[in-house]
Amino acid sequence: MSLTVPPPIGAPFWRFWLPQPPRLACPLGQIPPDFALRDVTHQRTVRLANWRGKQPVVLFFHRVVADVVYRPEQYAYLGSINQAYPQFRDVGAEVLVVTNTVERQGQTMVDDLGLTLPLLSDPMGATFRAYSTGQALGAPLPAQFVLDAQGRLRYGHLCSLLHPNAPLETLLEVLERL
Repeated sequence: MSLTVPPPIGAPFWRFWLPQPPRLACPLGQIPPDFALRDVTHQRTVRLANWRGKQPVVLFFHRVVADVVYRPEQYAYLGSINQAYPQFRDVGAEVLVVTNTVERQGQTMVDDLGLTLPLLSDPMGATFRAYSTGQALGAPLPAQFVLDAQGRLRYGHLCSLLHPNAPLETLLEVLERL
């Protein structure tokens, strides 16, 4: 009988260990914090401010617990966002998914899930913290935000026990009303 020892849990896990509740740090109608992150899908750096004055943006902050426990089947919501990506584009919006992964793990997710939308790597969690998404048990919490073409926050959904993610239909409805 052999004993399998799990790989060690890395620093990113411990960085997000202490619980912090989510809060809407940016009031509706205000411009939320800018960021520049690496887009793993398209191998470029993406800066949020580049969309101001051009088109609405939907930000999906996606929780990845730890690379040692990553399994693609755990990410059904991310897959559904990717499937709905053409619908978001049809209403004139860009979709940006922010994850707390390193680029290598992000590339694995892109490959495993067949992602075509921009998957942004934020392994230190600075963007999650700037948007006050909260954190628990080794990972930042998910959240979704809709910004209008001027870059102003028009909708925010923060993780709760009953509703960890906003329904995609709700986000599309918000965009159609802009």
